[in-house]
Amino acid sequence: MFNIDNILRENIKKLVPYSSARNEFKGNAEVYLDANENAFGSPLYLEVEGSEMQINRYPDPLQMDLKNEISRIKGIPVQNICLGNGSDEVIDVLFRMVCEPGKDNVLICPPTYGMYDVSANINDVEVVKVPLISETFALDADAVLKAINENTKLLFLCSPNNPTGNSLAWESIEKVLANFNGLLVIDEAYINFSSTPTNSKYLLKYPNLVIMQTLSKAWGLAGLRLGMAFASEQIINVFNKVKPPYNINEVSQKFALQALGNIQQVNEWVKEVVNEKKVLEKSLLELGFVQKVYPSDANFLLVKVNNAVGIYNYLVKQKIIVRDRSKVELCEGCLRITIGTKEENERLVGAMKNLSSE
Repeated sequence: MFNIDNILRENIKKLVPYSSARNEFKGNAEVYLDANENAFGSPLYLEVEGSEMQINRYPDPLQMDLKNEISRIKGIPVQNICLGNGSDEVIDVLFRMVCEPGKDNVLICPPTYGMYDVSANINDVEVVKVPLISETFALDADAVLKAINENTKLLFLCSPNNPTGNSLAWESIEKVLANFNGLLVIDEAYINFSSTPTNSKYLLKYPNLVIMQTLSKAWGLAGLRLGMAFASEQIINVFNKVKPPYNINEVSQKFALQALGNIQQVNEWVKEVVNEKKVLEKSLLELGFVQKVYPSDANFLLVKVNNAVGIYNYLVKQKIIVRDRSKVELCEGCLRITIGTKEENERLVGAMKNLSSE
């Protein structure tokens, strides 16, 4: 049986977390003289839903109002939710929880999201790479299990995957999960655009499973920097010990809470993105220099072209920016194109048609 204590760093086991004023008193009062705040207010006036935000006061360190709303929407208990300053903070905290610098390793499956590698390097953790299966970008479960050793504490899988756009088969993920004693993290940043459901229903079955999601993509809150992770209560408790006490600021909490009340709008945007993706894929395949458009469960397309660098530079001159992924392992000759508005997509296709005719 998995036990989080078996993989925690010794210093984290002994860690006494910082006790903030807002941690020590969690009720309501009329006079707060406990946190050395400026009681006179702030020169900045911010309002949400008709009420002024008290930004001269420290925010709730555990973001309970926001977590309660996320719990309602996601169907996941509050005690199984942690929030980060973007998913990047969640990734970094996970490293600091379980990976001993200079000793332990993390396993990733390129091509994938680049911050797993960057965070490992920042924390002096070795990166073991097991590439996805060429062309299909499927998970090679047997190769992953073979690469795992006693020092492998973290395993990151991105599904739908960035930059390839495909979802990883649960059967392959489960084969690894059932035979791994570290934390297996599934990054579901693009899950709202996928016909494949979230893997969060498996959290009760596998106590070493962590699911990451975000409000940056479908919810359109990239500027607020708010990432979510769902895991066992034991893992969440450790996360809350390690994270900074006020990692989610008051503005992000209040505006995110307001946004979560607009699910219908988000669902309409998702439908529009999915429809626009089909139209864009069809248009791109009509261009002579496009070799392949890979299937995508995300809000972008990975497109294999002739002369990716040349096309990228041409589009830059047209003031259209896509992502050149041609130097990424298994993505040679590829551009990653985010689905924009109908007008933006038409401008892109028009520019590429002009290039094709030239």
